[in-house]
Amino acid sequence: MTQPASPAPRLPAAIWALGFVSLLMDISSEMIHSLLPVFMVTVLGTSMWAVGLIEGAAEATALVVKVFSGVLSDYWGKRKPLAVLGYGLGAASKPLFALATTTGMVMAARLIDRVGKGLRGAPRDALVADLAPPDMRGAAFGLRQSLDTVGAFVGPLVAMGLMLLWANDFRAIFWVAIVPGLLSVALLLFGVKEPERAQQAKGAPRVNPISKANLRRLSAPYWRIVVIGAVFTLARFSEAFLLLRALQGGLPVAYTPLVLIGMNVVYAMGAYPFGKLSDAVSHTTLLVWGLLVLIAADVLLASSSRLTWVAAGIGLWGLHMAMTQGLLATMVADAAPIDLRGTAFGFFNLVSGLAMLLASSLAGVLWDQLGAPVTFAAGAAFSLVALALLWLWRSPGLQQ
Repeated sequence: MTQPASPAPRLPAAIWALGFVSLLMDISSEMIHSLLPVFMVTVLGTSMWAVGLIEGAAEATALVVKVFSGVLSDYWGKRKPLAVLGYGLGAASKPLFALATTTGMVMAARLIDRVGKGLRGAPRDALVADLAPPDMRGAAFGLRQSLDTVGAFVGPLVAMGLMLLWANDFRAIFWVAIVPGLLSVALLLFGVKEPERAQQAKGAPRVNPISKANLRRLSAPYWRIVVIGAVFTLARFSEAFLLLRALQGGLPVAYTPLVLIGMNVVYAMGAYPFGKLSDAVSHTTLLVWGLLVLIAADVLLASSSRLTWVAAGIGLWGLHMAMTQGLLATMVADAAPIDLRGTAFGFFNLVSGLAMLLASSLAGVLWDQLGAPVTFAAGAAFSLVALALLWLWRSPGLQQ
């Protein structure tokens, strides 16, 4: 008699829960962030210079905190408490936006929100790696990224709908945004149990994760992934430039949110399938294809500002994000020792974040001085540099 086929392995329920935690918090955050610049300028009378200063300070704060939270999660041997604290701060910041009557209050709320984002990022990613079976790690990161990205376009859609329904009542929408934020924290508290292997045994001495000896344990393949991730980020500067290119093509200002919504729909639909694919194929090969897709997007966006070309470029941009973002997280998890995963994600996120700040600044200068085509051509050039590094550093550590 033939044996019945064994059921296909499934991702742990806690991975799904973490994905929905990200989805709910992203809905909450994007409901506010998609409206915040307009609220600050039109309601509070904030200058554009101050808007830029607040955003820059907020992102810089998140970058610094990311490293410390990753190191702390390794030092304590626990991920969940820091993740809960991070998501809790994110939820706690939401009422401050609704109550804000001055630019200073908005800045305080943004800084609290970004501290929360910095606290939860590295421990959450390390927790995903701890929970996922090694042969399903790509699918786990892909699923979390997919659900997170769903929140990134559902949030602005809800905000747009409520703005139309409630006659542009910013504060009412900010109050509504509190609800998914609180649900996110509750789901993390009660729906995710941290595995024993991510916890430090009672009585075991605490070890400094960033001691010289431990940093040496972060191998050459890990640091190569960090460098490739940074160059990759230089190639894919802020999506704000996609909005600007669409405006050049004649897209009405009122419809500019559709640019990010469209990109994130492609991203969300592709992240999980490509995550599963990364468990079955060479990581390096998939990353190369992702870079080629990004180059194709840059070529389209550099060639013409016609909306059909821009729309195709935006779609490819979302596709390359789906192919690569969960993949890079999987590569970091695979290359780092289990007790240093938080530290590894912290450094990776810090370097990639700094690269994003540099890339966006450089893109702005190129756009102002030489125009949009040169900006996107520079993105393609950085992608070629990343391809060259992948070819130069061909090794088992970068191949799966």
